[in-house]
Amino acid sequence: MVPRPFELLRLEASHLVLLRQLNRLFGNAFGDPESYHLAPPDDDYLKRLLCKPDIAVLVALKDDEVVGGLVAYEFEKFEQERREYYIYDLAVAEAHRRQGIASALIGQLRELAAKRGAWAVYVQADLGDEPAIALYEKLGTREDVLHFDFTVPGRGRKDGGK
Repeated sequence: MVPRPFELLRLEASHLVLLRQLNRLFGNAFGDPESYHLAPPDDDYLKRLLCKPDIAVLVALKDDEVVGGLVAYEFEKFEQERREYYIYDLAVAEAHRRQGIASALIGQLRELAAKRGAWAVYVQADLGDEPAIALYEKLGTREDVLHFDFTVPGRGRKDGGK
C-alpha cells in the first residue's frame, strides 16, 4: 500500500486548535463564514462535543495543517437495534482537492461505523454540486430524496438553512 501524503485523525477534547481550523475550513469551503466564524463556541462546549462517542470529527492533516475534514452524527434507530451515521459536514481545502482526501475520510468513518455496529453511513449533496455528487456516486448508492428544513420559532434562518 502506498503511504498517503496526509494523516487522518479523529479529534478528541485535546484537539481544539485543530477543530477551530476545521471550522474555518468549513466556513471558507461552504462560503458561509457567518455560521462557522462569527460566533464560535467556547472551549468547554467543544470539549463536551468531542468527548461524545456518537459524534465523529475526522480531519486530514498535511504538515500539521487541517486540509480536510468531516463531522458525522450517529443515530440510534427504533425499527431495529442498529445505528446509522449521517455526514453533516465534509470539505477539503481547494488546494488539496482531487487527492483522495474526501474518499479517505469517508473510508475512515465507515470503519468507525462498523466498529460501533452501524448499519449505514449516509450524506446529502446539494443539487448542482457535481464534484460532491460524483464522489458520493463512486462510493455509495444514490437515492433521490427531497430535504426540508423546519425553522424553530424564534430561531433559525428564513432561507431554509445552509
